Amino acid sequence: MSAQYDVIVVGSGAGGASVAYKLTLAGKRVLLLEKGPYLPRNSSTLDVRRVFIDGVFKNHVPWLDSKGREFVPGEFYNVGGKTKWYGAALFRFRPVEFEAEPDFDLLGWPFGYEELEPYYDEATEFLRITTFKNEPQLQALLDKITTADPGWELHQLPLGLSHDIVNHPEEEKHFDGFASPSGLKSDSERNLIDHIRDKPNFKLIAGDPVSALVSAPGDSRKIIGVQCADGSTYEASTVVLAAGAMSSPRILQDHLHANGFSLECGDLVGANFKMHINSALLGFSPFVDHDMLRKTAVLYNDRFPHSSMQCLGWIDAELLAAQVPPEVPSFVDKLLGKRAIGFWATTEDSSSPENRIISGGPGGRSIMDYSLDRIPHSVKEHHALVDAWIERLLAAGLVGFNKYMGMAGTAHALGSMVTGDDPARSVVDPHGKVHGMENLYVGDGSPLPRASRVNPSLTIYAWGLRLGAHLAAK
Repeated sequence: MSAQYDVIVVGSGAGGASVAYKLTLAGKRVLLLEKGPYLPRNSSTLDVRRVFIDGVFKNHVPWLDSKGREFVPGEFYNVGGKTKWYGAALFRFRPVEFEAEPDFDLLGWPFGYEELEPYYDEATEFLRITTFKNEPQLQALLDKITTADPGWELHQLPLGLSHDIVNHPEEEKHFDGFASPSGLKSDSERNLIDHIRDKPNFKLIAGDPVSALVSAPGDSRKIIGVQCADGSTYEASTVVLAAGAMSSPRILQDHLHANGFSLECGDLVGANFKMHINSALLGFSPFVDHDMLRKTAVLYNDRFPHSSMQCLGWIDAELLAAQVPPEVPSFVDKLLGKRAIGFWATTEDSSSPENRIISGGPGGRSIMDYSLDRIPHSVKEHHALVDAWIERLLAAGLVGFNKYMGMAGTAHALGSMVTGDDPARSVVDPHGKVHGMENLYVGDGSPLPRASRVNPSLTIYAWGLRLGAHLAAK
């Protein structure tokens, strides 16, 4: 095998970059492996056609659903992972969201909020999380809604954005779902990797997917390195899987299958997969909307305790055209795009062991066996949430429409290797080590037992920082 490292981290998204950052600063020899390439730092990542219509930067590898139908998940493989493309909404989970809730089929964490709190604090600082004042037209609309129905609680959205973004119109309009070429949006590459890139004990290799875990001779439970698609191998005392909740479980599944052994937690590898129930809502007003940033507020309602309603970023004719059938004439897109405001409805999906990620093996098709029929509590709340918001928009003078994001909406994928103390009920222990394996940890969103009612990115950063601190102390 080539090149000895203390730790190999597979994946450079929120979790993987956090682990690598913490370990590198602690003096460990770290190799960070990323399946995808570096993104260009130019305006191509702000181009609506390239990003949304042509999907130049997205995954194009098809998967199968539970019925054998083909679909393409909305994954991104590049340095920085999906943090390059997220909307920069960076929330903490509430303390109650670390607890089990049997009536809603929600698993609990093996520890409470206070365990992650210092890592939330650390991530909040390096991600420059802040808030922005709502722009005039958005504030007027939200005032109408909250005055008519005080059950809607209005809060400022915590964002990983530089306040200087308002001086850069193209970035101000194109940060939600786009990659910032100038670093005005916080992500794992700009805010973590760039700070350790030149350290002598750190190395990043991009564009070479990990194809297999490598185990010690005669002991498949002891991981000593990885093999990449180009045939290269790398050795380390510890390996951290952080390739995302749709990829990390498949790497472990392939290892178990190839070596013909099982773990007590083996049946749970890939199980309890979650990705939120998400719907995009558009409200159309008789008046042209002149607000630019827009994504500055989030609303909650006690009638929907597992849900949130976020404002979306800029919408215009070009962005609207990417979401509607091509038969819709361009003049209609232009007419409506100027008058559209977007919202993002999120509901926490319950835990179901049957909702799972399944590897297709070498050369095979991977399967996302996920069905809303298995999480009826979540579906019921989400439908009620969307209906209530459409009603509020109508009362405020807007015509509202909604679109369920479906199987391809995997931006918030998590939970496919849950953490816990019991190997019969979880895949990794409270520190992220795979039950029954030596030297193998999971540092992405796979261990999160709950999805919460908000974007999970900040919690994945915090989980990665905590894991990095744990490994650094060993």
